[in-house]
Amino acid sequence: MFSKRSLPIVLLFLVTGSLIAFNSSGFGNPPDKFKLIFTQVAEMLEQAHFNPKKIDDNFSKQIFKKYLESLDSDKDIFLASDIKELKKYELSIDDELHGSDFQFFYAAEQIFTKRVKQASELYPELLKKPFKFDIDESIITDADKLDFPKNENARVDAWRKRLKYLTLERYSDLIDQRNLLSKTDSAYKSDEVLEAESRKKVSSIISRNFERLLNKIQPDDRFEILVNVITNTMDPHTTFFPPIEKRSFNEQMSGRFYGIGASLKSDEGAIRIATIVAGLPAWKSQQLVVGDQVLKVAQGNAEPVDLAGFETTEAVKLIRGKKGTEVRLTIKKSDGTIKIVSMIRDEVILDETYAKSAVVKEGDKKIGYIYLPEFYADWESPNGRRSAQDVAKEIIKLKEQNVDGIIMDLRNNGGGSLYDVVQIAGYFIPEGPIVQVKDREGNPTVLRDRDRTVLYDGPLAVMVNEFSASASEIFAAAMQDYGRGVVIGSTSTYGKGTVQRNIELEPEASSLLSKEKVELGTIKLTLQKFYRINGGSTQLKGVTPNIILPDQYESLKYREKDNPDAMPWDEIQKAFYVKTPPTYNLDQLINKSLERVQANSSFTAIHEISDLIEKTNDKEYSLQLTKYREDQKHIRDAFKRIDEMNNSQKDLEVAMLNEDEKKLISDNDKLERRKQWINSISKDVYINETCQIIEDMIKQGLLVSAN
Repeated sequence: MFSKRSLPIVLLFLVTGSLIAFNSSGFGNPPDKFKLIFTQVAEMLEQAHFNPKKIDDNFSKQIFKKYLESLDSDKDIFLASDIKELKKYELSIDDELHGSDFQFFYAAEQIFTKRVKQASELYPELLKKPFKFDIDESIITDADKLDFPKNENARVDAWRKRLKYLTLERYSDLIDQRNLLSKTDSAYKSDEVLEAESRKKVSSIISRNFERLLNKIQPDDRFEILVNVITNTMDPHTTFFPPIEKRSFNEQMSGRFYGIGASLKSDEGAIRIATIVAGLPAWKSQQLVVGDQVLKVAQGNAEPVDLAGFETTEAVKLIRGKKGTEVRLTIKKSDGTIKIVSMIRDEVILDETYAKSAVVKEGDKKIGYIYLPEFYADWESPNGRRSAQDVAKEIIKLKEQNVDGIIMDLRNNGGGSLYDVVQIAGYFIPEGPIVQVKDREGNPTVLRDRDRTVLYDGPLAVMVNEFSASASEIFAAAMQDYGRGVVIGSTSTYGKGTVQRNIELEPEASSLLSKEKVELGTIKLTLQKFYRINGGSTQLKGVTPNIILPDQYESLKYREKDNPDAMPWDEIQKAFYVKTPPTYNLDQLINKSLERVQANSSFTAIHEISDLIEKTNDKEYSLQLTKYREDQKHIRDAFKRIDEMNNSQKDLEVAMLNEDEKKLISDNDKLERRKQWINSISKDVYINETCQIIEDMIKQGLLVSAN
């Protein structure tokens, strides 16, 4: 267990990125697994979190409310009387975290499972009769504006409205499809038939949901929710991973995993094979084809798990595993035959998560475009892929193409490896600090680029949006602070300015007679905070771009600042750094971009969408067919205008690098995906505007050189 005396040594290990485990606790009979996890998590939060909140009665009240609302997010399972009954635990969760009897979870579990069973018996009766869509009533889907039903009648009415809304969505869509047909067409259906089909579809969806709640989601899964409510209340990025989730996190960061080389999709509740990758186990078996339904998954000779009611992501976790291990799929073929297919897992590379580049022709200039979806790093393999190495290769390839400028696209990049972002930022400056990191003791550390060489010193633009976070914000902020590049995007980035490390919980002895340990999970714990080299934190405020472009999701509450548990913004002393003398006039770049944006019909349509989303953000929807269809038409028309405007604009001239084409020529699937990616670049209005901005930078730079 942690002791305050040993804490500095622990943190030293964490800062270097190592995973550590607690020392043996010397337990005799192992305590309840949930209680063991509970107390270890609490001790870790209190002794190692960057800025721990006090685990007291106030903290307990927050957890009580959040957990029950997490279990019943639509507030149509629990009754108000259930919440009142559980109130006796409202101020005791903090005591349980500190070692008292573990009671709240089990009490909530008992009531919840009883109410789920009751709710599962409600919907069939409510869906028997047609809904009347000429009644002027509405449904509120924002849980924050709802209370738990006061009694059974109120719960039934909540379910009635929910089922009516789900039916209305499908009914309206079927009407749109039907109205494309002639009334004499044999496929033309009456309103009554379409409404009945809609209710049948809703019944199937709700049935699968209850199948999962009653038979697939176990107490372990709900306990995981409770622990994450606790960790996320400390801050949004402190997270609990059970063992299987930790594996998924590592796979995402490394871009590789061990599986069969087939992707899955959900099709009306059935899980089917979506794609098969040539050369990997699924392809080698010669027994799987796209469209096959996966009924069960077994690990070697173990009992197979029935996938009825499973989500696709849950099935994927069962199919993936350790390299060289056997997985057996029970498959239903299109002709109805059932067969069991055995495969040995092998390494699968997620190519789409890696950096890639292209060349865009803008006027008489060639602009290099680098797309980096995340700052990935394969920590488990000595020769694993690293984003820093891959970006360096893409820069070198673009320089060989004699590009006049480079765009780094970090839109939707949620971050990743701190080590890699420091390296990548160093490619664009001679040397100097990139980011400052402060620990819980208040000690700042400056992370520097120590390499005097500059891999690329030409015009640079950095694309970001509201989903660019963490390492993306470090890179954008560094380029902005040095004056090295122009940051372009929505009004601000996400605002995640905290550092996490993974710490394993102390394993539980499976029995007194066995030395084998059962993994309890891992905490991704916030230990430090990021600061720009100018002293300001990227936390909460994010990075404000130099040039702001309209964003259709601007009004949605997705950023860090929209989370009430987010840590505050602050600042520390700035680091010493030397700004790059600008070769462009930023005010001129901003004014010219603004002129283009105001004259661009696509950006006008994006403005409309943003305003429309903001107006409908109250999440109250009419259950009257005419009104509902009017509201949906406004939204569809706005999105349609964006598509029309984008299609009416001249596509960018984008070329795949010859070196990449030669590598992909032997793999038709990968080559086709790369061509589709090139095509998407050519039609991206944001990339188009960024290319024009960087062309302005290039021209200004040439004028400066000439003078």
